[in-house]
Amino acid sequence: MRTRRGICYTEIDKLCYLKRKTDGNLSGAPMITSRKRLKSSSGLPVVVHSGQCDFLDTLPDDIVLCILAKLGSTADCAADFFRVLSTCKRLNGLGLHSLVLSKLSTNCFAVKAKSWSESSHRFLKRCSDAGNAEASYTLGMITFYCLQNRGSGASFMAKAAIRSHAPALYSLAVIQFNGSGGSKNDKDLRAGVALCARSAFLGHIDALRELGHCLQDGYGVSKNVAEGRRLLIQANTRELAAVFSTTPSLFSGKRQKWNLIGSGCPLLSDFGCNVPAPESHPANRFLGEWFSEKPPSPELRLCSHGGCGRPETRKHEFRRCSVCGDVNYCSRACQALDWKLRHKTTCREAVDVNGGEINGNMNENNIIEMVVES
Repeated sequence: MRTRRGICYTEIDKLCYLKRKTDGNLSGAPMITSRKRLKSSSGLPVVVHSGQCDFLDTLPDDIVLCILAKLGSTADCAADFFRVLSTCKRLNGLGLHSLVLSKLSTNCFAVKAKSWSESSHRFLKRCSDAGNAEASYTLGMITFYCLQNRGSGASFMAKAAIRSHAPALYSLAVIQFNGSGGSKNDKDLRAGVALCARSAFLGHIDALRELGHCLQDGYGVSKNVAEGRRLLIQANTRELAAVFSTTPSLFSGKRQKWNLIGSGCPLLSDFGCNVPAPESHPANRFLGEWFSEKPPSPELRLCSHGGCGRPETRKHEFRRCSVCGDVNYCSRACQALDWKLRHKTTCREAVDVNGGEINGNMNENNIIEMVVES
């Protein structure tokens, strides 16, 4: 075929011949070259220049996504996950798939307050949009308390709560009990009790303890002292069971008392043992680090329990210890934990009244004592 200028086109057979090359691979079959991943016409792995087969390129995307999702769900930290994504371009692209992001573990969202940036915010937002409840909860806590965007933060936590995320349900209950982000008239005690009950049903120990105190005091629910005390004992039992499952070596002997150096799990002292306290949630650790570097305004206080990190959103929002008046708490659960962990030895009036000794049930409204009869 000729053009108007008399130039001939390349013959079709010759053109096809130029696009097809032969290369020595495992089967000796001809190999088709293109911009896509190299595959031999026989379907066998392609031999790369180093003389080894690139088996990763032969795996379908679905299998690679399942592998990355499993890796993300068991990663000990975010660095382990991102190091895999930096291996090659294909893993980097598939690692940001919504299926993988929805399965990332809690440890992948353990962001340091000093490392917080816009890219961290975008990553958490992307994981939240993918359906990851942990990302929604962590981003909600940071947005509500640190960035002071109350509406957006509460919506992120509600998004996690819809997916039956127990810490998100409990955090929303604390917001309802305190009227956080609003005025004192915005408290909704019945809603707080309902959220606590749902979170306790899902296994959250602090929510179960808070619900027990609400029943004991008739706070947002009909007073039932016996049922409230039963729930408090159940919270202690669950806490002990959690320690059994994580550190069974500590309980190898019979009728043994463990006193370890340093801070311990406070309420387990009722069972005659003292073991290391459970690690706080990454969101609570972030709050503690954030407000240690950027304290809130002088009229606003932080929760005195070290594992909480929540600040007040208005003046006099948190409960103050009626014995000494030096500490304040966002919830009764934080009060109970901090009493056995730290405040029991520092409460001034309790020490003065008892001549240097603390009486655990001196003030039943503010000092909590759990007794388990064996």
